[in-house]
Amino acid sequence: MTKETEQRRDWMAVLAKSDPATLQRLWSDLGDPAGFTTLRPAETGMVMVRGRAGGDGMAFALGEMTVTRCVVKLAGGRLDGSEVLGFGYVAGRDRRHAEIAARVDALLQTDRRDAVEAALIAPLRQAQAEARETARRKAAATRVDFFTMVRGENPR
Repeated sequence: MTKETEQRRDWMAVLAKSDPATLQRLWSDLGDPAGFTTLRPAETGMVMVRGRAGGDGMAFALGEMTVTRCVVKLAGGRLDGSEVLGFGYVAGRDRRHAEIAARVDALLQTDRRDAVEAALIAPLRQAQAEARETARRKAAATRVDFFTMVRGENPR
């Protein structure tokens, strides 16, 4: 896997897991750049989720999950003239979330990448890290350590 592929995979995961209201606000602050053609309007469907027993055992079908996807094309493309397609896949039925994710994905593939990453991806990544830390602290607060005391009355 190339470095560019890894980076794209990372920002698409951040976009997919982001809070839709926060993403909408950050997108509006960016100015909602025009110049997108919708190739595949946001549509909702189902995907089969697979799991593995113990993380590395036999794969099994866990169940279905609702997913919304969207594909857009950025007008003008890259500086070299190649076209830029943006893809958005999000869990659930939020069409606007998928559309914004696709638009951001397209912009992140252009020379505006650093500005978009600073304005959108970095704050979203920070919010997700804070949410994980809050959940970790809540779980840690309810942790119970069990131990067994051995009594000396029953020697074996």
